[in-house]
Amino acid sequence: MDFHNFASRAELILTDSGGVQEEAPSLGVPVLVLRDTTERPEGIDAGTLKLAGVEEQPIYEMATELLTNRAAYEKMAKATNPYGDGNASARIGEAIRYYFKQTEERPEDYNPN
Repeated sequence: MDFHNFASRAELILTDSGGVQEEAPSLGVPVLVLRDTTERPEGIDAGTLKLAGVEEQPIYEMATELLTNRAAYEKMAKATNPYGDGNASARIGEAIRYYFKQTEERPEDYNPN
């Protein structure tokens, strides 16, 4: 809970964590990946992540660009999240309610198999 709370209030996240690379885009927070490579290339392709490398100067320049150039920041913050839309639990709840006949409204993507 603490991570989510802090990350959702962050202007920018710098990390080498693969898990954070997947979680942060759901919060609409740009992520600079402090690595030369990532096992999450879909985040790079989608524009939610940028590889910043491990050298101080390029990391500083990329962070400064995002914090001072609103258009660059918004482009990353509003990129489509390749890891989902953050609403899986709501869809699961709707499916459970439908399955147990707590509602007659069939969820859009309902498939019990």
